[in-house]
Amino acid sequence: MRTIRVETSGATILLTEAPEPKVRDRQTGEIAKDANSGEALMTIGVVYIEDGESSLIKVTVPEGGISEGLTLGAPVSLPGLVARPWESVFNGQQRHGIAYRAAAVTPAAFPAATGAAA
Repeated sequence: MRTIRVETSGATILLTEAPEPKVRDRQTGEIAKDANSGEALMTIGVVYIEDGESSLIKVTVPEGGISEGLTLGAPVSLPGLVARPWESVFNGQQRHGIAYRAAAVTPAAFPAATGAAA
């Protein structure tokens, strides 16, 4: 499926769930690995806020892309964020969604309020 680059410059992204290993197989507990580098993958939860609307999303990030100093509720940056639509059939049920992946997750600053008095 096609990978779609996500433009984040106009968004506020807040960390809602700390990084944890992405599980590939729930029965065995096998951790997911990057297909190219073999690096372990992690997932984080964020709230993505743009144009007055918000969405809670899970983002996959390589373990080496997890920066120090991340704080729950604080703004983060997701360089290289992409969205990939997916669909599958599981137990006869068709499922679909969007998977998000970023090259890294780093601390960021809150955007300056527009129209704030000096």
